[in-house]
Amino acid sequence: MQATTLSDRALVRLAGPDVRGFLQGLVTNDVGGVLPVWAALLTPQGKALFDFLVWADGDDLLLDVERDAADALIRRLTLYRLRRPIVIARDESRAVHWAPDGAAGVADPRLAALGRRWLAPAGEPARGWRAHRLALGVVEGVAELGNGETLWLECNARELNGVSFAKGCYIGQENTARMHHRAKVNRRLVVAPLTAAGERTRTTYPDLGLMIEHRRVEALGDALRPDWLAAALAEDQRPTAV
Repeated sequence: MQATTLSDRALVRLAGPDVRGFLQGLVTNDVGGVLPVWAALLTPQGKALFDFLVWADGDDLLLDVERDAADALIRRLTLYRLRRPIVIARDESRAVHWAPDGAAGVADPRLAALGRRWLAPAGEPARGWRAHRLALGVVEGVAELGNGETLWLECNARELNGVSFAKGCYIGQENTARMHHRAKVNRRLVVAPLTAAGERTRTTYPDLGLMIEHRRVEALGDALRPDWLAAALAEDQRPTAV
């Protein structure tokens, strides 16, 4: 069996009547259309708590989330469930799989260059996913995004298809929309070569010689600037029409 299982990911199943409607009012992206999509659950101030990919499984939804955050996400979603007859629980019957290329699964909805992703019974652990992701400047998970510390657009969600500005209300929507319409993001989470950690540092990966930092856009310094980020920075620098 191919070594494609992302062993640091887990699946959370949402089952019951109108689970799409339930999740639609909570998360940043439109889950009413074609799936998978990348989305987040935010604080009311628009800061990231959890990020995940949302998959369809018949009438149910599956959340592809980092394994260490799965139980906390279930607890948070259960609070919002109130009296709805929706079941929210881990699904161990399948795992998340990844390959850097090929025809299996679907392209990662954040960035096609991330590779292919699909759900199937667990197999051998994949190798190279984190290095591949970070080389493309893509951040994910609580260690990198922070726990209620980083505004969602500062996580590069606009550029990586993690937010819909047409879907209607969700938790944290007001601040997220305001930042979008202001047309400029002042700080961003970036991948940079490893140096001494400082107050801007979120996490480090000594084995890869990389770190994640929350930097002002005018002080990105040696941060990696993949094409998608370079284009966003150029767009932010354009003068605003009067």
